[in-house]
Amino acid sequence: MRRILTAFVTSLLAFPQQPLNVSVSEVIVPITVTDSKGRFVSDLGQDDFKIYDEGKEQKITYFSRERNQPVVVGFLLDLSNASRLHWKNYQESAIELALALLPDNDKRFSGYLITYGNDAELAVNTTQDSNKIVEKIRKLKPGGGAALYDAIYTACTSRSLVKGEPIEPRRVIVVIGDGHDNASKKTLNEVVEIAQRNLVTIYGVSTVAFGFNSEGEKNLTRLTEETGGRVEYPLQGLYKDVSGYLSTPSDEGNYALKVGTGGYASEIAKGMFRAVANTAGEVTTQYILRYSPDNADQPKVFRNIKVEVNLPNVTVRARKGYYPFAPEVKAK
Repeated sequence: MRRILTAFVTSLLAFPQQPLNVSVSEVIVPITVTDSKGRFVSDLGQDDFKIYDEGKEQKITYFSRERNQPVVVGFLLDLSNASRLHWKNYQESAIELALALLPDNDKRFSGYLITYGNDAELAVNTTQDSNKIVEKIRKLKPGGGAALYDAIYTACTSRSLVKGEPIEPRRVIVVIGDGHDNASKKTLNEVVEIAQRNLVTIYGVSTVAFGFNSEGEKNLTRLTEETGGRVEYPLQGLYKDVSGYLSTPSDEGNYALKVGTGGYASEIAKGMFRAVANTAGEVTTQYILRYSPDNADQPKVFRNIKVEVNLPNVTVRARKGYYPFAPEVKAK
C-alpha cells in the first residue's frame, strides 16, 4: 500500500503547476447620477447611458432603475480613540443607517457589522434582522488603534454570503470612521483590489470634526472613488451658514455655535441626519447596468470602465474598473 501511495504522490508532483484562472463573463455596474445641486437624477432610461470597457463601447444587456433593489450592506464602525470626541453621535448615526437600510421583514435586504480597533472583528454576521446589529452597536465603546484595511478585507472574505451575490443582491460597505489606519496587516492597495474583485461599492461617513484634518481622509476618498461610492462629511459644514464666526473671539475658539449649547447640538444632529439620508438615498437610488465584455480576451490585469450619460451638468459615479480574471492559484 505504501508503494502505491508513494507512486501516486510522485505522479501528481510530475504534472506542471499551471495557474488556474476564472474569467468574468458579465460585469455589473451600479451607477449614481446627480445634478448640479447634488440631487439624484432618477428618471433616465437605458438609451441615456453609454458604457466603455477599455475605451470600447459595450452593449448593455441589463438595465434597472427600480428603487430599493436587493443589497447586502456591511457596516464598518471605527472604534479607535479618534472616534471618542463625537462617539455618541456616530453611534446613533450607525443605528439610523442600519434601520434605514435594513427595513423590517424585507428579505431583499441583509447586513452585517464589523468593528475595528486594534483588530477587525465580525461583530454580527450577515442577517436580515436590523435589531441584532442595533443591539450590538448600542453596547460598543471606542478605544485603541484602527485596523480599517483589515476590516474591509474581513468584509470581503469572512462573512456568510447571501444567495445571488454580487448580482442580486449587490454588495455595499459603509465605513463610519475617519479613514486612518495604524493597525492593519493588509495594505490600502490590497483592500482596494479585493473590493474591486468582489464588486463592492464603498461609502464613507467621516468622523472628522469641523476644523480638523485626518491623514486618513485621502484613504477614505480613494476607497470610495475607486469602487463607485463617495464620502459624507456631516461635521464639516456646521458653520457654513453662520455669519462672522471667525471674527467672534472666545476662550473656546472662534465659534458662534459654542460646544454645550443647543445650537451646537442641533447643528451636529442636522449634519448627521443629512449624512445618513444621503448615504441611504444613494444606496437605494442607483441605476444598475450589466454587460458582457466583447473584448475580454485581451490580456490585461485590470480593465477600466467609463460611463457617460446623455445629459448636461450631471455628475456620474461608478466603479472605475474590474479584474477580468481571478488571482492566479497554483494547482497542487
